[in-house]
Amino acid sequence: MAKDICEVTCINEEKVTRAKQNLAEQNPLEVAKIFKALSDDTRIKIAYALSLEGELCVCDVANIIGSSNATASHHLRLLKNLGLATYRKEGKLVFYSLDDEHVKQLIGIAFQHQKEAVKVG
Repeated sequence: MAKDICEVTCINEEKVTRAKQNLAEQNPLEVAKIFKALSDDTRIKIAYALSLEGELCVCDVANIIGSSNATASHHLRLLKNLGLATYRKEGKLVFYSLDDEHVKQLIGIAFQHQKEAVKVG
């Protein structure tokens, strides 16, 4: 028998009710979209680079990830559309940055957790 599942059913009604009520006040589908966007290897590289540098033009991002400007722009636009990044235009250049400190923290925590998981694992 598997060691990682309950062998009997025992429900803590108070905890279940509280969790369900709190969850009903949230929007898990929209949160899942954030993690889905960041689950792409290229986009997490972009987000990490933006968290380090603050702001990068599309050309810089393309160079960092080893892609064309069009590919970098596609990924950056997706991050922007999900509210994870913002942009500004300066002449013919477009500069992107993470939308706010929350996004920067999310990226930093994910990379920190990954390092710690490797040490433990």
